[in-house]
Amino acid sequence: MKSYDNTKIKNIAIAGHAGSGKTTLTEALLFSAGVTDRLGKVLDGNTVSDYNADEIARKCSVYTSLSCYERDGFKVNLLDTPGLFDFEQSMVEGISACGCCMITVSGKSGVKVGTHKAYNYAQKMGKPTMFVVTKLDDENANFGNVFTELKTEFGPSVCPVVVPVIADRKIVSYVNLIEMKAYKYVDGKAVETDMPTAEVSEKMEYRIDGLIEAISEAVAETDEELMEKFFSGESFTQEELVDGIHNGLNQGLITPVVCVSASTLEGIDMLMKEITLLLPAPAEKEDKPAVDANGNDVKITCDPSEPLTANIFKTVADPFVGKMSYIRVQSGTLKSNSEVVNAATGAAEKIGKLYFLIGKKQIETNEVGCGDICAAVKLTANTGDTLCDASRVVSFERPAFPVPTYRVAVKAAAQKDESKISGAIARLLEEDMSLKYTQDPDTMEMILTTLGSVHLDAAVSKLKRDFGVDVVTSVPKVAYKETIRKKVKVQGKHKKQSGGHGQFGDVWIEFEPCISDELVFEEKVFGGAVPKNYFPAVEKGLQECVKHGVLAGYPVVGVKAILVDGSYHPVDSSEMAFKTAASIAFKEGIPQAEPMLLEPVGNLVVSVPDDKTGDVIGELNKRRGRVMGMVPSETEKGMTDVTAEVPIAEMSDFTLTLRQMTQGQGSFTLETARYDQLPANLVANVIAFAKTE
Repeated sequence: MKSYDNTKIKNIAIAGHAGSGKTTLTEALLFSAGVTDRLGKVLDGNTVSDYNADEIARKCSVYTSLSCYERDGFKVNLLDTPGLFDFEQSMVEGISACGCCMITVSGKSGVKVGTHKAYNYAQKMGKPTMFVVTKLDDENANFGNVFTELKTEFGPSVCPVVVPVIADRKIVSYVNLIEMKAYKYVDGKAVETDMPTAEVSEKMEYRIDGLIEAISEAVAETDEELMEKFFSGESFTQEELVDGIHNGLNQGLITPVVCVSASTLEGIDMLMKEITLLLPAPAEKEDKPAVDANGNDVKITCDPSEPLTANIFKTVADPFVGKMSYIRVQSGTLKSNSEVVNAATGAAEKIGKLYFLIGKKQIETNEVGCGDICAAVKLTANTGDTLCDASRVVSFERPAFPVPTYRVAVKAAAQKDESKISGAIARLLEEDMSLKYTQDPDTMEMILTTLGSVHLDAAVSKLKRDFGVDVVTSVPKVAYKETIRKKVKVQGKHKKQSGGHGQFGDVWIEFEPCISDELVFEEKVFGGAVPKNYFPAVEKGLQECVKHGVLAGYPVVGVKAILVDGSYHPVDSSEMAFKTAASIAFKEGIPQAEPMLLEPVGNLVVSVPDDKTGDVIGELNKRRGRVMGMVPSETEKGMTDVTAEVPIAEMSDFTLTLRQMTQGQGSFTLETARYDQLPANLVANVIAFAKTE
C-alpha cells in the first residue's frame, strides 16, 4: 500500500445506535472498493470489522476496528465503532482519531439514543458529522420520517445530499441533489435515469424541490457571496454546492444526509463519491491543540515537514503478539525501527514494525505520513499517550472516557488462578480505559467496575479466553459498621492459676459514644491501680476487639474507652493478662451500651432526561434515598441533574435500572459520604447474612 499525503487521506469514524448498520456499511464500502472479494454478513460472523471471537459470538461490534480502502487517488481509513452503550469507550476512541464522524441512522427505527451519543461526542471533540440513513431495503423503512426527525432533533444544519425516490413503498431511484441527477440500480450497477416528475414528487413524503431549496439555503449560510446569489434567485453550480457543503461541514454549519442500502449495495457508490468530495482531509482541519513540556499551549499543524507528533488512541492486549497500539500521526513522519519520546513518561520508545490494518489483516509499511493511521506492536506506551520527536516534546489532550459505575466483586474460580488474576486484569486495563479494578479498603474485596452487565460479561469472557483465568463475580459486600449509643462502665477481670506463675489482670473501663472513625483510648487511673507499663496492653486488647463488633462482627467506630481503675498482682500480672482483661471488658460492656449498626450513605448525582425525572425520583424513594434537589444540566440540553443521598446497599444494580428507565441516556456519580443508622427493620436481615458468610 503506497503512502498518501495529508491532502489525500480521509479518516472516518462510523458510529451510531446499536443495530443501525455500521458494520454492514463498512463491509459494503470495502467490498465496493475491491478490498474484499465477498460481502460478509454480521449474522454469519464473517465481516472484516467484527473478527474478534467475542464479536462473532455476540453478532455485534465490541471493539473499534480499523480498515481502509483506496479509491480515486484517496486513502480512506474506516473506524467501525460499537453501538452498545456498554462499549461506549471504544466509540470515543474511534471518534477521537477521526477527521469526520459518519453517523448511521436506521431507515426503519430512526433517531435513537445512540445517534445522539455519537453526535454529542463528535460535537464535543469538534469533529464534522454526516448522517447516513441505512437499511432502506427494509419494507418498513421510511426515509421521509427519518429525515424529518433528523431536522427536528439536530436543527437546520441537517442538509440532504442523496435521497431516495419511493413509489408503492419501493425505492425507484436515488437522487443526487448536488449533481441533480437520478440513478437506479440494475443488477447492482447504478444507471442514470429520469429525475422524478412533479406527479411522482407530489406522492412522496417530501418534495424534491423542497429538498433542493433546503440544500441551497444551507450552502448560502456558509458564504456571503453565496448568500447574495441565493437571495437573488440564482441557482448554484455543482462546484459551488460541493465547495459550500465541504466548507460548511468543516465549520460545523452543515451536516449532510445521504442514504444507502448497504446489504444490496445501492447508494454505496454515491456515498463513496461524497466521501471524496465533501469530507475533510487532515491537511484542512487537523490543527490540534497541545501542551509543551513547560505547560504552554501550542498548536500542532498536520504538516509533514514538522517534527513528529503522534497519538495512541487505542490499545489491544493480544495474548499472542503482545500489546498492539493504534496510532494517529499528527505531524511529521513515523518510521519503523526509529526511536521517539513518550511525552507522558519522558522515556524513549523504540518503534519496531508498523502496519496498516484491514480488520485483522496486517500490511507492513516502513513509514506513515502525517494524517494517516497505523498500528505498532510491543510498545510500552498506553492509550492517550503522545509520541514525539525529541526536538519537540508535546502532549495532546486525552479524550474523556465514560466513567464506570457497575461494581462487582471478583475472585479466581480456582485457587491456582489466584496469582494470575491481577496480571490478566492489568492487561485488560491497558486496552479498556472504562474498566476499573481496585481493592475495597473496608471489605478487602477486589472490585471490578464496568459500564454494565454486557461489558462485565465481555471482560470475564476475555479473561478466560485470552489469558486462561476463570473468575467468579458477586455483589460486593456492604461495609457496615457498628457503634454504641450510651455510656457504660464495666469490669474486665482475667484470673487464671496454673502450675507456675498465674495470670492476673483487672480493669475498669468506661465506654462512651464519640465522633471518630477509630477507637479513642484514654486512661484516668489514680494511685497506680494499674501500672503505666500495662496501658499499651489494655489499648492493644481493645484495638483488636473493635475490628469485630458484637452484633454482626463488623468494625466498631465512634467509641471512646477510658481506663479508670483496676488492680494488679506483683507476680502474676502480665501484659497478656491485661490485654485479655481489656477484651473481656469490651465484650461485657458493648452489649450494655446499646450497640447499633451503621450503613454507608452516598451522595448521588444522576443526570436524566427531563421527562424521566419523576420516574427516577420514584425509583430513588424505593431505594430509601432522599432527594435533595433538581437543577437543569449545565452540560447537556434537555437533561436534569437530580441530587440525592442514598444507602450504598441499595445501589448495586442502579446502573442497569437507570439505563433501562432512560433507554441509556441517564448517567450518575456516587461517592460514599458518611454513615447513618441502619433502620431497625433491616437489622435482623443484615445480622443473619453476616453470620452466614
